Amino acid sequence: MKPLLFLSQRIPYPPNKGDKLRAFAILRHLSQTWRVHLGCFVDDPYDWRYVDDLRPFCADIRCVGLDKRWATLRSARGLVGGRSLSEYYFRSAELKKWVGGVLAEHRPEAAFLYSSVMGQYIPAHSPLRPQRVVMDFVDVDSVKWGQYAEMHRGPMGWIYRRESRRLLDFDAEVARRADANIFVSAPEADLFRSLAPDVGSKVHAISNGIDHGYFTPDPATPSPFATGERPIVMTGAMDYWPNIDAALWFASEMLPAIRQRVPSATFAIVGGNPSPEVRRLADMPGVAVTGRVPDVRPYILHAELVVAPLRVARGIQNKVLEGMSMGKAVVTTSEGLTGIDAVPSRDVLVADTPQGFVDISVDMLNGAKGNGIGGAARQLILRNYDWQDKLAQYDRLLAGSPS
Repeated sequence: MKPLLFLSQRIPYPPNKGDKLRAFAILRHLSQTWRVHLGCFVDDPYDWRYVDDLRPFCADIRCVGLDKRWATLRSARGLVGGRSLSEYYFRSAELKKWVGGVLAEHRPEAAFLYSSVMGQYIPAHSPLRPQRVVMDFVDVDSVKWGQYAEMHRGPMGWIYRRESRRLLDFDAEVARRADANIFVSAPEADLFRSLAPDVGSKVHAISNGIDHGYFTPDPATPSPFATGERPIVMTGAMDYWPNIDAALWFASEMLPAIRQRVPSATFAIVGGNPSPEVRRLADMPGVAVTGRVPDVRPYILHAELVVAPLRVARGIQNKVLEGMSMGKAVVTTSEGLTGIDAVPSRDVLVADTPQGFVDISVDMLNGAKGNGIGGAARQLILRNYDWQDKLAQYDRLLAGSPS
């Protein structure tokens, strides 16, 4: 097999959050036809225990620890140099040296880069540059920083607006040097083409798939909830600001009104590394904050309703796909549904205001066609979100064929 350099901003295992789910699915697939040299960061100390789980898929692995506090301080250099903070946040002399060694010793025919910040590790003009460089941006992150700016005032709002501009400049530069640039949905791809029109011909959309054999409703799975609870569940990494905002918004502005009408309703926030603000929500009546759990499926399966009340979202929300795959009625915002081929009120439920979430949640808890929507959601996943159909497109792009 030919050598492939695979760089990822985060260790792609375990596949327990959005970016890692996609990265691991791609890595596992490419390892069947390439000899993979994997370089990545580990930003969660808990994930070091999983390095050996990746060895069956890789000829070589270099994981570099990323201390978030030091990385944040390092990113401030971008303010001085007029560059993106994200670029400096993920800058590592250790990883750069390792990449140089792989390029010199193994001369990989192709490189696959997961997240634009990894583009800084591929030399622009060098005989060691792989013949084919494919960049998976996943989302247009520069726009996400702009969304953050709209929700913050003062110095943080200024920093977020600046990062939105500088990251777009950096992303466009990376896209020009790559041979193909991938986004997770057609809307994200179209958005990037509008922001960087000179690279439009090299932009492609490849959606996420879902392991519907893993995320499948199994009635034999024991419930993690107490008898008599009417659980509403939200899943996701709870140190990620859009998820933090969503949990706070639902707990403070929706749940009390829901419990007035359905007193047994509860809200379970299921996900690792909950921020201090999220942990404090556990002091509210009817709210449980689980922290990291070994398996989210029992929580989704035994939820009476799955919610994704996201006010800031980019790309495709895996938490929505997972709930749909397990045959649950999912309520999300228009932002949370972007990029998902689902029909509102048939496959999924959509609300953009607190009152909308309250009314839909109460209707679902009172038995309004929840099973029908969950069944339709499951069928949609089986039809349109099989990973194998998506992954074949990566093969074509790495080979230089049209997607």
